Amino acid sequence: MHRRPLLQLLDRYAAAHPDEHSVTGRIQALVEAEPRCFERDHFSPGHITASCWIVDDAGARALLTHHRKLDRWLQLGGHADGDPDVFAVALREAREESGMEAFEPVPALDAQGLLDLDVHRIPARGSEPAHEHHDLRFLLRAQPGQTPVRSDESNDLRWFGAEELAGLGLDESVWRLHRKAETWLASHRGAPGA
Repeated sequence: MHRRPLLQLLDRYAAAHPDEHSVTGRIQALVEAEPRCFERDHFSPGHITASCWIVDDAGARALLTHHRKLDRWLQLGGHADGDPDVFAVALREAREESGMEAFEPVPALDAQGLLDLDVHRIPARGSEPAHEHHDLRFLLRAQPGQTPVRSDESNDLRWFGAEELAGLGLDESVWRLHRKAETWLASHRGAPGA
């Protein structure tokens, strides 16, 4: 079954984060019930997306995009478009939306760096009805010596230190990503592979 690897990843996340059972359960229920959950035209209730919180090599700054359609600062990410490998989707989106190529998952967080889960509502737009994005969010470290290049989907693309984030009007789910990444990175500084 093409959904089994994702269900196994969600099981590992659920075991590590029992306090997040509500959102984990919602995503698991979608994946178990809907073979087409990876397709962007599966609207009821929604579909799988993948995104990434990208930090620089020192772990001191995060790369955010000012999304053209949504008109706000967000982590990089997007639709699975039929691909059940959600880590590969997050990596593809990181490359497409940043113009950079070299990333690595942050070791020891999970086999693939799964940092957070989120389910959020997307308003109706054009012919698309309102629906949900069931987002799997990974922590990636950008390798040094790369310069981000803004994509056509973005108004802006920039690195931000923690002290700069407050002025961006970030959604709570983006703040949660920041807090989780900061906590994990701070607790593993100097650890082998960290």
